[in-house]
Amino acid sequence: MNKKILGFAIVASLSLTALSVSAEDMYRGAWYAVPGVSYMNTDSDLDADHDLGGFIAIGKELNQSWDLQARLGYNNNSEDFTASTRGDYKSTQLGLDALYMFSRDQFRPFILAGLGVTRNNLDYTVSGVNLDGKKTSWLASVGLGAQYLITDRFGVQVDLRQQFSRGRVTSGINATESGSISNTLLNIGGIFRFGAPAPVIVAATPEPAPMPIVPEPTPVPVATPVAPEPAAVCEEKLDTLTINAAELFGFDQSSIKSEGKAELNAAAEKIKANPGITNVLVTGHTDYLGSFEYNQKLSESRAAQVVQYLVEQGVNPDLITATGRGEASPIVKCNGVKPRAALIECLQPNRRVTVEANIKESECK
Repeated sequence: MNKKILGFAIVASLSLTALSVSAEDMYRGAWYAVPGVSYMNTDSDLDADHDLGGFIAIGKELNQSWDLQARLGYNNNSEDFTASTRGDYKSTQLGLDALYMFSRDQFRPFILAGLGVTRNNLDYTVSGVNLDGKKTSWLASVGLGAQYLITDRFGVQVDLRQQFSRGRVTSGINATESGSISNTLLNIGGIFRFGAPAPVIVAATPEPAPMPIVPEPTPVPVATPVAPEPAAVCEEKLDTLTINAAELFGFDQSSIKSEGKAELNAAAEKIKANPGITNVLVTGHTDYLGSFEYNQKLSESRAAQVVQYLVEQGVNPDLITATGRGEASPIVKCNGVKPRAALIECLQPNRRVTVEANIKESECK
């Protein structure tokens, strides 16, 4: 039976590789906890019943493709009872698993491999003879599974894994035998993510300067008084710079890339060179892939990074306001576009950051 399960795992992992795509907007380098239950199918040599156990894992999103999970698990399986046989098999596992994530979208298939230690405890009685033994052994795991994020904070994880270790049994004085153990585990748990991006602190918009008071004209002693000309009124125009988010940010990086810096440097120089600018609005946008809450936080976080860079280039921070629009202002819809990879490419114009400068014209009507 274990060979059939391993064969299924290999075929399924290859299928997941072929179908997977990357989605930038759901990755944020989060920490998370996965408590859950495990169903163990023991090695045929142990001849134990299938039973439920439990586990707790602490995970970290390392980058766009890899997670690490530290896992502690426990299973207690009773021996198949007969008239002459009774006992149980206990297994405590502590290991570190590396997960290769095929996607950072809401549905995240993965394959895993891990190393650790396990404590195998056998306590059987067969035809009146005690067969027991305790052994702390190395532990190796391989498997596949998937995560599904219901919200940015909560989801579920399922994996099917094969665990390899060694055990020992003693039936009397100097009658000790050691051997390999291969157990199959089905694990189901809840994902609790934490460490969300810090909320963006939006700079306050400066109060507009008071309009100058035009004094009343001095009366001129002529037959027909001349009415004073009205005060000059300046017209305002809006200058907008739109930058593709892919040019500013990498998939697994929070710093602004060199391609984006070139455009932001030009924008910063233009702002500094024009004393007529009254305010600058930096707005982050995303596509609709991923949860609404996460897209909003992502747009705010990226707008804040652009503001920080402009300030570092010498732009007056009192002029800048940062905001995030999330997925609320799309440029393209891409309805009906398939497959998934084509949809992600089609939605690229929606993933952007805009820099809008309010400029007073030098000439007045």
